[in-house]
Amino acid sequence: MNDSAESLREQRKRETSRALTTTARALTSEHGFAGFTIEELCASVGVSRRTFFNYFESKENAVFGFAVIDSRQEELEAAFCAQSGDLLDDFIELTIHRFELFNPLDDAPALFAVIEQEPRLLKAAFEQLAKNERRDMGLIVQRPDSGPDADLRAEVIVHTVGALVRLCMDQLLHHQSTEPFADLLARRLAIARSAYALSQKDR
Repeated sequence: MNDSAESLREQRKRETSRALTTTARALTSEHGFAGFTIEELCASVGVSRRTFFNYFESKENAVFGFAVIDSRQEELEAAFCAQSGDLLDDFIELTIHRFELFNPLDDAPALFAVIEQEPRLLKAAFEQLAKNERRDMGLIVQRPDSGPDADLRAEVIVHTVGALVRLCMDQLLHHQSTEPFADLLARRLAIARSAYALSQKDR
């Protein structure tokens, strides 16, 4: 398969994924989350149940837009695992690239509306977030420079960067910041590094 055909195939896959999520949210708004089945969702989009599970692990994930790993994301993560630069800087770069790839800001209003209507979906969202964090920890441990205490280091880095990302998202969503996500994250990382450096000097 040539690059053009592969690119077209990937584009169609992303369109199908988007159609499933858009329709799942519309059905949730109209009937409630329990008011439709995966089969009914698939029928609305014109795909099979088998195809659905090529894109999403569950109906909840379809509503959230949490698709199985995109090939572009796989490429970014493979590149991160092969790098040997500063671990934290490389993970921040991966985080920024993934944000640019999927831009959660576009989906946030629709997602918030669904969760407000169906608060029980919040538990599933947190479970998926925890799963994503475990995946990222696994990526860090795979690095050639993971070193001693690799699991602990991965846990600290993933949760620290996750906290900074949430601060940036709050700034973008609730304070209408026009500053790019990458700049917001870099500024907060610099402040965190400075604070840790100062605490080390005090010892």
